[in-house]
Amino acid sequence: MKIEERYSSVLNVLENKMGKVGSELNFGSPFQLLVAVMLSAQCTDKRVNAVTPELFARYPDARSLADAVFEDVFELIRSVSYPNSKGRHIIDMARMLVSDFDAEVPSEPDELVKLPGVGRKTANVVAAIIYGKPVIAVDTHVFRVSRRIGLSRGTTVEAVCRDLTGHIPAEKRADAHHWLLLHGRYICTARHPKCAECPITATIRYPNKSISLVMDPGNGPSAWVIEILESRIPFQSHSSGAGHTRHTRHTACR
Repeated sequence: MKIEERYSSVLNVLENKMGKVGSELNFGSPFQLLVAVMLSAQCTDKRVNAVTPELFARYPDARSLADAVFEDVFELIRSVSYPNSKGRHIIDMARMLVSDFDAEVPSEPDELVKLPGVGRKTANVVAAIIYGKPVIAVDTHVFRVSRRIGLSRGTTVEAVCRDLTGHIPAEKRADAHHWLLLHGRYICTARHPKCAECPITATIRYPNKSISLVMDPGNGPSAWVIEILESRIPFQSHSSGAGHTRHTRHTACR
């Protein structure tokens, strides 16, 4: 199966299975989505959704959060991971929004990443969901699933992002992010993937058995899975390297 056929097959199966989907984070404005995504780093959406109602009731917009006292914000978000750094980041982010962007969330990822605490993944999530930008956000689920099922052999988030961006049509990128993310969150889980429930098992030629991932520091996460895929799947990558297609730079993935 050629890589173009693999992408088409996987995306068609996931689209038919899930249809139009959106973020599982609760928000009422672009600003609130930005805050929620920042809080969700290395934290579950369920936990973030548990703290944001009170947080947004107190600080519904950038101007109110910009005037917040750190200790007050910390008390509201203390149950999420890394509340100290996240509390300072969302306050600093709000202050820059007020000072540099007239309290409005910018639409371009390159502008979003200028904000304190906002990385490329967060910027792409917000740009895709709020503004419909044709960008791919690669989080831990998208990264894992893309490598497992042969959509990418990239060993970095940037490399996986380049492969996905290079093969997924612009109009499907925002949805594809959610399809891959949800598939990784509920089916293709990190330690015990539910292969019997997977709608794309036949498509990806995955071994028909329960799999325990072996972490190999020398070759990167899930190295043995990647070796299986490499031995069975013809692959053309947008990442650099011998035997691959020429690298194409995608600004949204840097």
